[in-house]
Formats: sequence, structure tokens, C-alpha cells
Amino acid sequence: MPVRRPSVKDLKAAALHYSLDLTDEEATVFCRLIDGAFRSLDRVDQMVEPKLPVRYPRTGGWRPALEENPYGAWAWRCSVKGAPEGPLKGKRIALKDVVAVAGVPLTNGTRVMEGFIPDIDASIVTRILDAGGEIVGKAMCTSSSLSAGSHNSYPWGVVNPRKPGYQAGGSSSGSAALVALGEVDMATGGDQGGSIRIPASLCGVVGMKPTFGLVPYTGCLSNEWTVDHVGPMTSTVADCALLLEVMAGPDGLDPRQAEVPAGLPSYMSELNGSVKGLRIGVVSEGFGWPAPFHSDPAVDDIVRSAAGRFQQLGAEVQEVSMPMHRDGIHIWRSMRLEGTWATIAQDPGNGHGWFNYYDTHLVDFYGQARRARANDFSPGVKMWLLQGHYLASRYHGHYYAKAQNLRRVLKAAYDKTLEQVDILLMPTTPKAAAPLKEGLTLAEHISEGFEYTPNNCPSNMTGHPSITLPCGSLDGLPVGLMLTGRHWEDDVVLKAAHAFEQGA
Repeated sequence: MPVRRPSVKDLKAAALHYSLDLTDEEATVFCRLIDGAFRSLDRVDQMVEPKLPVRYPRTGGWRPALEENPYGAWAWRCSVKGAPEGPLKGKRIALKDVVAVAGVPLTNGTRVMEGFIPDIDASIVTRILDAGGEIVGKAMCTSSSLSAGSHNSYPWGVVNPRKPGYQAGGSSSGSAALVALGEVDMATGGDQGGSIRIPASLCGVVGMKPTFGLVPYTGCLSNEWTVDHVGPMTSTVADCALLLEVMAGPDGLDPRQAEVPAGLPSYMSELNGSVKGLRIGVVSEGFGWPAPFHSDPAVDDIVRSAAGRFQQLGAEVQEVSMPMHRDGIHIWRSMRLEGTWATIAQDPGNGHGWFNYYDTHLVDFYGQARRARANDFSPGVKMWLLQGHYLASRYHGHYYAKAQNLRRVLKAAYDKTLEQVDILLMPTTPKAAAPLKEGLTLAEHISEGFEYTPNNCPSNMTGHPSITLPCGSLDGLPVGLMLTGRHWEDDVVLKAAHAFEQGA
């Protein structure tokens, strides 16, 4: 069917949007010329585009009833079995519900995406299946993956399995909960500001944000292209290393991967249990956060005690200061206000101006849904849309641009500190999980969970690899220890985490 041509009325309406004074003559001429240009679109419509491969049979699966999903961790159940042999043989794996699996619904925790069924497998899905893993379902995530709490997911929130009635963290809430429950062996999460590490910490599991670009994001819903990470969430560091090893490396489609070095190490082979001589820097600014984050002194004490255990294992532990770390959240928020707005207002998976795989099926669905179902966005997403639009229209991208420039200063501060030490250590979250409140006010619904973010989001801006693992508990709730290393030294971060886990 030919592409619909704009009328003179259409062009005049568009002209008003751009403050153009368009005459009838101009509009008529433009329409005639546009007709010629759009013939190319007619031809492109007739051509067959390449699609990401779908190699293994599957059925659509089912949405579990709450009776079989009491913690709300599952968004969807299915069974997609991969190769008969491989390093993930026998492993049951859940995917955060931002990852495309052909024939299996994808909702991104929001009613807006209800009914979307991908026709492709994300690159990491193909790699997991090629390695012999079985994908057993989609894990619930927060609404549009834009909350560090676990209260606003659609169609239900996620409860912390370590202590029911408490937050599971977000946005990869279900992934952390399913691993903690033992219902899966491994899960994937997505991290744009702590969304892997926060729920992993609050649920007492291992979660890793790899170096930016190490794992291809192709086929996953984007939040903001320059901070998108996908990574493993597991019960042990060894499983974390195994899943990362399967997923890592360029896919030839994701422009985030331009700097991935050749000859990546075997992350499993680095797990020798030794940290002798490794230099651990305890980042002063990661402790004692004031309002609105309110570090819990008991959490700070538990993490400092964990740092002492590294010393007992043979590492060299020292206090380091990195003042720029405290500005990381402000740089991150300033960039995200407009960056995420642009993604929500346009599409959540493709962007513009990149040499990457473009999911036209997603574009077609979301382009209609974001308008027809705009009122189904959560209150937080609505606010994000409005504030982003306001900033973009009034300040023309100034603060997004300045924050993107300042992230280089933040990265330089991290790099300089990582010349003094090999690993940076701090609490993953300033406090343990908070109760899941009933009857939230509108303001609470939007802001709930924000207090977990300050130590996580700086490394999303800098791209350094970062892992959380359990280091203690407080009133029955897990406390997470976060380790951050140099770019492409994910193996060193895993080695340190594994040694701590084995020696704990």
C-alpha cells in the first residue's frame, strides 16, 4: 500500500509546530515535491528487511496466576530450550521483561506495552540458547524500567523474598527475586542507573553491570542509549562469570560496542579465590550520604567490616577520596531528564543516527500505543515526559549536552582514583530494603526507591564495570557490597568478588 502523502492542511499544522509562516503556495509546491520523494518510501515498503535470527522452537507461554506467583516476580512463563550441549546446559534462565524473545510477550512493566509480541530474539537470547540454556520466562520489572522501587510494576508489584512486605528494589525486581527464591539458576537485568545492582543488593544476590558495551544490547528496550547496560544476576559469583562469558562480545549490530577489545578473557578461569596484593580502595564519599538518601550507619558499618575481610584475605585495603562521586547523581539525573524523555516520546528500542539493528515491529507497535494508551503510563513516567518536554522546549537540550560533557570529568575522576587502587569499594545502597507501603500518595508513588540510587548511577555515566554481592544482613534484610573496577577489567572485579564470597 502506498505511503499516505501529507495534505496542505497537514503541512500547515506541522508548520505551526515549528513556528513557520507557510503560505498556501509554499504548501502546495511542497506537497507536489514530497509526492516524488515518497515514491522511495513506496519502494522500500515492497522490500524485505533483515531480521534477527530465531533459531529454536518455542510456544508463547502463559501469564502465571498470583497463586503460582506469590512474590509477583514472574511477568510471563515459557520454555525455550536451546542447544543440547553447551556451558549453560541444565541452567534455567529468566530474562528481565525488556528483552525480546520471539513469540513471547514483552511489557516492560507497563500497560502501555500490553499485547506486544516480538518477532525477533535479542542477541543475548541467541547466545544463551546456543550455549544450551533454557529460557523459562520473563521477570517482572518496574514501570518502563524507571523506578528503583518494586511497587509500580504492571500488572503487579514485586515482594522481597528475603522478608515479605519489603521492597525488592528495581528496576530488575523480578530477576533478583527469582534468583533469591531459587526458581531460576540465572537471570538477566538491565541497568541504566543501578537497576541490576539495587535489586540484587536488596534481595541478597549477585548482580553485575559489565563495562559499557561489553554485552550487546541489541533486541532490548532502551532507556537511554548512552547508559544502557545488560548483565547477569545470579546466586553465586561463579554463575555470574559464566553467564557474562556467554553473553559478552560484539554482535556486529550494537554501536555501544565500538570499543570492545579483541580477545576477551575467560571470566570463569580468573576465579582462583586469591586477592593477594590486590589494592582495594574504600571510597569515603560512598558512605554517610545526607538527605534525601539518608545512609543508615549500620549499613555503612557492615560494609566497612566487609572491607576488613578483604584485608584478611591478603588484599591491600586503603581509604580513598573521590569528591566527584557525590556529583555523579546530579550529572546522571540532568542527562536522564531529557535523554529518557526522548526515548519514551519516540521509541524505546531504536533511537536515531546509529548504525544498529532497528526493530520496525517495535516502532509500529509503540508508535501507536504511546498515544492511544498515554494515560496508562505510570505517574512517574508521565512526570518524566512532561519535565523532559519542558526542558527540551525551553532550554533546547542545553542541560542534556552539558551533562554529557561533564560525564567525561566524572569518568576522569574514576580513572584517576583507579590508578591508585585496582577496585573501588562502597555500599551498593545507603540502606537496606524499606517496607512496601500501602496507600502511597502520588508523590510517594513517584519518588519511592530513589534513595537507593546515589552510589550506583555514577558508574552508569562512566561505564566502569560494577558488581554487588551480599556482605551481611540487618534485621533480616540483606546488605550489599559494591565493587567497581577499570574499563574492560570485568575479570578483576569478578575475581575480587569471588574471593570475598569464598572467604566470607
